[in-house]
Amino acid sequence: MGRVEKAGLRVDETLAAFINERALPGSGVEPRRFWEGLSTLLHEFGPRNRALLEKRDALQSQIDSWHASNRGKPVDAGAYRDFLTEIGYLVPEGEDFQIETSVTDPEFANVAGPQLVVPITNARYALNAANARWGSLYDALYGTDALGDLPRGKGYDAERGGRVIAWGRNFLDEAAPLASGSWNDIDALSVRDGALVPALRDSAKFAGHNGDAAQPSDVFLKNNGLFIRIVIDPSTPVGRQDRAGISDIVIESALSAIMDCEDSVACVDGEDKALAYSNWLGLMDGTLTEEVEKGGKTFIRRLNPDVSFTAPDGSRVTHKGRALMLVRNVGHLMTTPAVLDREGNEVYEGLLDAMVTALCAKRDLDRKEGVRNSVTQSIYVVKPKMHGPEEVAFACEIFDFVEDTLGLPRHTVKLGIMDEERRTSANLKECIRAARHRVAFINTGFLDRTGDEIHTSIEAGAMLAKGEMKSQPWISAYEDRNVDIGLACGLSGKAQIGKGMWAIPDRMADMLEQKIAHPMAGANTAWVPSPTAATLHATHYHKVDVFARQAQIAAARRPARLEDLLTIPLAGGRNYSEAEITRELENNCQGILGYVVRWIDQGVGCSKVPDINDVGLMEDRATLRISAQSLANWLHHGLVSDSQVMDTFRKMAVVVDRQNEGDPAYVPMAPGYDGVAFQAACDLVFLGRVQPSGYTEPVLHARRLQAKAEQKSRAA
Repeated sequence: MGRVEKAGLRVDETLAAFINERALPGSGVEPRRFWEGLSTLLHEFGPRNRALLEKRDALQSQIDSWHASNRGKPVDAGAYRDFLTEIGYLVPEGEDFQIETSVTDPEFANVAGPQLVVPITNARYALNAANARWGSLYDALYGTDALGDLPRGKGYDAERGGRVIAWGRNFLDEAAPLASGSWNDIDALSVRDGALVPALRDSAKFAGHNGDAAQPSDVFLKNNGLFIRIVIDPSTPVGRQDRAGISDIVIESALSAIMDCEDSVACVDGEDKALAYSNWLGLMDGTLTEEVEKGGKTFIRRLNPDVSFTAPDGSRVTHKGRALMLVRNVGHLMTTPAVLDREGNEVYEGLLDAMVTALCAKRDLDRKEGVRNSVTQSIYVVKPKMHGPEEVAFACEIFDFVEDTLGLPRHTVKLGIMDEERRTSANLKECIRAARHRVAFINTGFLDRTGDEIHTSIEAGAMLAKGEMKSQPWISAYEDRNVDIGLACGLSGKAQIGKGMWAIPDRMADMLEQKIAHPMAGANTAWVPSPTAATLHATHYHKVDVFARQAQIAAARRPARLEDLLTIPLAGGRNYSEAEITRELENNCQGILGYVVRWIDQGVGCSKVPDINDVGLMEDRATLRISAQSLANWLHHGLVSDSQVMDTFRKMAVVVDRQNEGDPAYVPMAPGYDGVAFQAACDLVFLGRVQPSGYTEPVLHARRLQAKAEQKSRAA
């Protein structure tokens, strides 16, 4: 790996070339100022970062000792809370307050809708997510199991098309009902004197049209802040089948999209980081493109233009054609060999991310023409895996420094707080207070949060099986408190309160039935695994006025209790049968191997991974963390043995090999069981108890670097 010297730093040459040749030119930031600023950030904030991690370790050691000394006794909730307060794990809760975040974009402030999370290293996925602001409801219904079954054959099925049309008409009846009759009965649409014909019950829901008023090509409606575009084209197969010539209903879908530098990527060196930053820059300056092959044809995918139409008053209106993009930086834990400090040590990756992703995002702020990401001159950064308010405050100081270095106004960078670590959930109000000038987003993450729940209390005893966790008191308290505290701190109308992922992309009928629970819970955004899922989930936000729902919750619901949140999900006297233990072992080992083998061998950080029943699940490191910690806990407390775990890993390796036999890049794990990926999977479990906070990154990064070195050696 070649390196260049920059202001006392030794920088990977690929990364340095990207910054010098692409990120800095046209940014308005002098190269010397950038490099000296980065060096100061890394050298002055690095030791403080290290001290915060040492505090995590010290707290964990004290908690381990407390549980070890009380093992076998019922947990005394009062004594436990007093202990956590005494050691500083729980901090005093201050007076009520309201966040002071300056104006945020509409997607955060006053419109509720789905959110995508995609690996920034995959340009195709990133572009698809950005362009998922608008999605075809007809395509989403026709091509998935949303109607209760899957399409058959390759040609257009008129019977299925009719069912799609009927579903769409019923959707319109709910979202924008007519003054009389049903959308099922209309023969035509037109615009007369600035109003839709036939008339809507609420005329304000008519937003505009395109084409001739007497025979428009598009009719735009608006409900709960979300646009609906009715496309009229009788020349298409669908339009010919429809009595009003409607060929599609296109709806606003993914209002926002997180471009992820963290859980869903495998960035372990300067080459990987340069790719991530390059794609983020391309999204911010509008130049990112990707050659795509589909249906035997090749075309160039790029960012979609804005959407325009004629408003009822005759003026032309332009509405955003892309999701509002956030970037997720790495948390405080990991270091990266992409840059070495004066002493030759790897620098903290989150510090590097803060400076470079903000530099890239500055292109959007400086743009004088063309499409924009933020209309409020903001940069949105999601910061994951922070432990408590002290670490949130540290993140805010980092962005103070970055803004000063890059010449940005204070609080340009808006902060997303991932409520996915136990110490953050327990102190959420104070975490929000620490970022009250920046916070634009809080979001729950069940998988990471459960992984930390298990690891934090690993000495307390054997935990319940992974599948039983969602029914425990701490989970409902966790999900409710995130909303309760967010509303009490004034996030409604300024910031997103989010919920986690629907992880089964092929089960859209189930998603349509179940995921409406998220807006009903007061979340003005929730994660979905694909643009298609975003379109279907968007229909929930037409059914639920989230901001009205938030007002109801704030006024009527009793806030969830901290005592419930701190309830440890121990198995207690539960005696799992041999069959139950086998099922839990096989489920977890298969899931770990299925994800890890792609991460290590191919550098794929997020993908649809078949589970033990061959059901595809969207997997990232959060999934891995909970599975590894579940097994590490059972291993530590003797519910399973080393040999049982190893035998199950070998058995499941054969299953995973079979599931991936159609992938020409796949390297089988059996029968040798000696590859780097298999070793990494074993490390995650057998070394899981001693991993910091149970994180998977240290093992994965080390093993991926090993695999890359071996691959380069073989290629040479």
